[in-house]
Amino acid sequence: MEIILIILIILGVVIIEKYNKIIKLKNRVKSSESGIDVYLNQRFDLIPNLVECVKGYTKHEKELLENIVKQRVAYTQNKDLKKASELNNNLNKIIAVTENYPELKASEQFLNLQKNLVKIESQLQAARRIYNMDVQKYNSTIQTVPNNIVAGIFGFKEKEFFQIEEYKKENIKIDGENI
Repeated sequence: MEIILIILIILGVVIIEKYNKIIKLKNRVKSSESGIDVYLNQRFDLIPNLVECVKGYTKHEKELLENIVKQRVAYTQNKDLKKASELNNNLNKIIAVTENYPELKASEQFLNLQKNLVKIESQLQAARRIYNMDVQKYNSTIQTVPNNIVAGIFGFKEKEFFQIEEYKKENIKIDGENI
């Protein structure tokens, strides 16, 4: 009887240790996601200024600019990283559109906004790498024995990696024409 009690105590300690390990990794993923959110918010906070700057020079891109503003509002309401990727792609389209407007590219305000976007993009890429590394550690942990047993018992689910689709300049169309 004492042997069974000792085995149960050891099993309980192992389960608690594995559970705590998974919780720590899950919290690291949340923290990393928060880092991405900070940089996305910084980037998206530049959108109104960028849109106003670009509006003065471009007339044909009104729909693109309005869509970006709507996507920014949608992201700030629900913080969905997939929506952030869509918004990021449209924001990159604005930068690509400016290639057609030399006077815009020479605007000091636009150059300053573009410089800030590049800086934030670099920080966002670093935060994304950290997040994806933390997700990889978390997912690997909950998939390996004996952690997978504890993860299954307590309902831990795999996390998705954060990826931003790359845009291709030649795929950007304005008024039906490639730019």
